[in-house]
Formats: sequence, C-alpha cells, structure tokens
Amino acid sequence: MATLVRRLFKVVLFIGLFLISVRYIPLSNKWTASEARAWWRASDWLGIEDPSDLYFVVWLTIELIVAVLAYVVIIRLWRHCRGKRQR
Repeated sequence: MATLVRRLFKVVLFIGLFLISVRYIPLSNKWTASEARAWWRASDWLGIEDPSDLYFVVWLTIELIVAVLAYVVIIRLWRHCRGKRQR
C-alpha cells in the first residue's frame, strides 16, 4: 500500500511540475520576420505544412524537459535530506 501511495505521489508531483512549467513558460504567438522565416524553413525541411504546429511540438518538448529536470532535482534533494535525517 505504501508503494502505491509513493508512486501516486510521484505521478502527481510530475504532473504538477509540468502544469507549473506550462503556466510560467508561455507560448509566444508573435514572431519577428526572421523567426518566421526560420520556422517556415524548418517546417518545410521536416515536411510539416504549418510552422505553428512545429512550434507547438518544440514548445511542448521544452516544457517536458523542464518538468523532468525539476522532478529529478526534487527527488534527489528529497533522498539527500532523508538520508541525512536517518543517520
């Protein structure tokens, strides 16, 4: 039972971190002319019709990376502090 609770806590922690990263790293809808050209070239090179679709996937990937890094740091800090307390 305790294992299930720990796993659920970790899942909820990750989802919460992901939602926080989505909230505080905003999706920018305004591009400069050079940014728009770069996104058009990248989307043409990858065979994607709409560069905003590519931008959304890249943005979502960045959000996931931020959430994973925050999760790893929190878990390591938790283990470090818990290990010191048990000594």
